[in-house]
Amino acid sequence: MDSSSQFSRRTLLTAGAGAGAALAVPGLAQSAARAAMRPQEKQDMKIEHRTFGKTGLSVAVLGFGGSEIGYERTDDATVAKLLNAALDAGLNVVDTAECYIASEEQIARAIGHRRKDFHIFTKVGHWIPEGKTEAWGWTKEGVLASIDRSLQRLKTDHVELVQIHSCGIEELKQGGCVEGLQEAQKQGKTRFIGYSGDREAALHAINMDVFGALQTSVNIADQQCIELFLPQAKAKNMGVIAKRPIANAAWRHDADPNNYGSVYWQRFQKLQYPFATGDARKMTGPDGPVGIALRFTLQQPGVHVAIVGTSKPERWSENAALTQAGPLKPEQLKAIRDRWKAIAPADWGGMT
Repeated sequence: MDSSSQFSRRTLLTAGAGAGAALAVPGLAQSAARAAMRPQEKQDMKIEHRTFGKTGLSVAVLGFGGSEIGYERTDDATVAKLLNAALDAGLNVVDTAECYIASEEQIARAIGHRRKDFHIFTKVGHWIPEGKTEAWGWTKEGVLASIDRSLQRLKTDHVELVQIHSCGIEELKQGGCVEGLQEAQKQGKTRFIGYSGDREAALHAINMDVFGALQTSVNIADQQCIELFLPQAKAKNMGVIAKRPIANAAWRHDADPNNYGSVYWQRFQKLQYPFATGDARKMTGPDGPVGIALRFTLQQPGVHVAIVGTSKPERWSENAALTQAGPLKPEQLKAIRDRWKAIAPADWGGMT
């Protein structure tokens, strides 16, 4: 039985720094990636760019996720070093949310002066000011208030994308949250609007034909979307953001970590991928588990950018170097997909 109910979005939002720690990208690519990113060679690395669906934005295939710096309360000096180094190495997508503690403000302080160098994606729905209920976050009023707050925190007059943050089908049907996004787009506060979520709610959002972008979990331990709705998103030319692209590197733990990556750890015990089992878990470089996982995610039809969070200044460049190896070999890709189809039960849905 899938234990996703133990680690819901609401659980994450109340878990504080402990949950953020689970999002950390493990030490990796100490040889291949670091060699690829020697100082004299950094400017020569050309990370792949893809057109972000119907939006027309050009996005580097590896983006930065702002949840970890918020939940871990990473100091401003580290955030500035991390994000400026990533921009120098080719980063141009920064994804955050109104509920990631002070992430939006930290991003503004670190790279606000380089606003033209990157696209800002943020999310709405989980900011609940005093005196309001959770339901208020999905209303038109709540969405518009949240967007105004985010713009103030990000110190900008607009963002490239605002996404509804993991609400269910009922909230989408009620329509207030969508109306709020559409009004903000009309006012020029966001260029595009999208939905961030998984499972049947993501499929419903796609079929509403109002969103230009979708953010969803896509990784070697989370493949439901590959058949359930990624083909539809691709057919509608939506920009697709893959979150949790390396499955929280849950394979690295010898025992259940009992945190945000716990469900993935449980799945890995059954999937038993050779490259993420035993001593192979420690391998680095493009053919180590992180490299294989990241390349698998980026190889899925319709995916444009994979978002990875970190609080380590060199980590984004190291991960970017892993993408230089390009797609997995056909037989590698097939083996991963075949193993999933053979092992995964129907209730292994997308993890929010």
